[in-house]
Amino acid sequence: MSRFHQRAVLTGCVLAAVLAVAGLFVTDYGIDPDVWLIGLVLGFLALLAALDPWLQRRRAAGLATDDNLAAAANALTQALHTQWNEECRARGLTDHLLDLHWSALEGEPGHSDGVLGAYRRSGGRMVFLGEAGAGKSTTAMLLTTGLLDRRPDEAVPFLLPLSTWDPGAEDVRTWMTRRLYEDHPALRNTELYGSYAAELLVEQRRVFPVLDGLDQIPAERRADALDRINRAFPRTQPLVLTCRTDEFAGARVPGAHVVELQPLDHEEIAGYLRATSDPVTAARWEPIFLHLRDEPDDRLAEALSTPLSVWLASVVYAYGEPSELLDRGRFPDRRAIEDHLVDALVTGSFGDRGIAHQARLSQVWPRDRARRWLAFLAGQMCDRGVRELAWWDLRHSVRGTWLALLGALVLGLIGGFGVAWLMAYASTPEFAPLTGLVAGLAVAAAALHASRQRAPKQKLGVWRSLLVVSGVLGTAAGLVFGALYGLSAGLVVGLGIAVAVALRFALGSSAELSHPSSPKWTMARDRVAVWTGSLVLAVVFGAAGGLVFGPHQSGMVGLGLACGLMLGFTLSVLHLRWWWFTVARVWLALRGKLPWELTAFLEDARKLGVLRQAGAVHQFRHALVQDRLAGARDRVRSGA
Repeated sequence: MSRFHQRAVLTGCVLAAVLAVAGLFVTDYGIDPDVWLIGLVLGFLALLAALDPWLQRRRAAGLATDDNLAAAANALTQALHTQWNEECRARGLTDHLLDLHWSALEGEPGHSDGVLGAYRRSGGRMVFLGEAGAGKSTTAMLLTTGLLDRRPDEAVPFLLPLSTWDPGAEDVRTWMTRRLYEDHPALRNTELYGSYAAELLVEQRRVFPVLDGLDQIPAERRADALDRINRAFPRTQPLVLTCRTDEFAGARVPGAHVVELQPLDHEEIAGYLRATSDPVTAARWEPIFLHLRDEPDDRLAEALSTPLSVWLASVVYAYGEPSELLDRGRFPDRRAIEDHLVDALVTGSFGDRGIAHQARLSQVWPRDRARRWLAFLAGQMCDRGVRELAWWDLRHSVRGTWLALLGALVLGLIGGFGVAWLMAYASTPEFAPLTGLVAGLAVAAAALHASRQRAPKQKLGVWRSLLVVSGVLGTAAGLVFGALYGLSAGLVVGLGIAVAVALRFALGSSAELSHPSSPKWTMARDRVAVWTGSLVLAVVFGAAGGLVFGPHQSGMVGLGLACGLMLGFTLSVLHLRWWWFTVARVWLALRGKLPWELTAFLEDARKLGVLRQAGAVHQFRHALVQDRLAGARDRVRSGA
């Protein structure tokens, strides 16, 4: 739905709930409440009919047109531009950027500040090589940001980590389409962009991939993955790829300009550290600078030759003594220095009130616990073979059976208690235990069914109908309650169910494609859907409690509101990722695996530089940080 129609549905739902409550008072003016409610139900159905996208079949079910796709591409460009510019600012790339330089296998060498020109001269196909931490991902992000200032006829660059692609399970274009829908769910808005907008954006080359980290694909699948990429994006199509140098040996991307990012020399290292330090801290670095100049091939020069290590050193020794790095006993090789910098970043960033205040953290996190929490997340990611920390995937850290049972049990108890509580004070209290048990079992069964993860699909035809789906479900519930408690009860409950379904429809997907994606924003959308649905159903059931079970008892109105809030909550969260994330978060927090305020902790870890943000997900600042926390580097060293 368009934003206007979405807001119209929300306004209509709230207005219907308020007018249902007004039915409590119309009897004082001689108006039959049944007549009032019948008029209200018919008016609400008329509103749904006027806004129903299914009834506008030509716009709802037709394939995306050129105009639809042009609008989608422009809105996607705006969202990505805001997203990646914000991430550049968060990583400090707008203030102090190392001038990375590269050598080319064919053609001229270049610098990172000229990456956009190099890309255009290459014909739109580039491969960036380099060792771990050499700045490949940063260069790809800077190139993406520059390309988003595009001309109308240019394709939209879409930066993706290849660690999320399984070449044996899906085609690369299918994977791109899935990621477009996951990161930008408003592309499913058939009213604005037509049907299958993401598929057509990829198929018609209106979006092209910036693929980061070919080396993150398992070695046995890497050659097949590159072959699939080459066939999906032939030499006439734009393509950007990054990979570690050794892992790319012998590989080929037809028509691509292949460049290799070079190590930093001692002057570049010194220039960056001086620029990011105050005069006192810069003076403490002087022994290191002298050592780098005198021994350019030493293990310290090798360790600090990458942008990642230099950035780590600038953060770790902002208030410390960097000359300890000269101790060959403690740091005999490059690996020891890198591991020390990663450890110091994690342990030094947390637990210090001064750093917490300077970074504007939400609170001071205990150092040991913070490391343990991050190690748990890193270990879970390594076990699943992923480099992205999506909040909705936290459920994978709890056994699926336990998660489903816990979620179903809690929702069943809330829904069953809400119904039983209302019935206990109604005209038929003897039915309260049985009614509550049946309602609880029904909610629990629905929760068990909803706990199974399913890929969202385009809903066309009758399933896109606000009027039909809301009307059918509302009528079914209304007939049941009408048979038990009379016409007024049936009308109010049926209206309540219809309102809940319409709310779920309106809030189920975003109408704002141009809004940049982020973990906080995607989670907030789910929470808005939960509490809006809960509050509206609370008002409707409050009216039902007052009209049906006690027109002159104000306590029944309050009881109906409370019971409706509980039942509305259970119905609203069933199919939302937020609920299953919350169940997993609470369970893991009870076991000490994660903090209770997980979202705040992740955001603070991002402010400290331990994590970074890529659209709707978090990532560790570098694979080296994730592997160190997970113990993967130690296992590799020991040969395990």
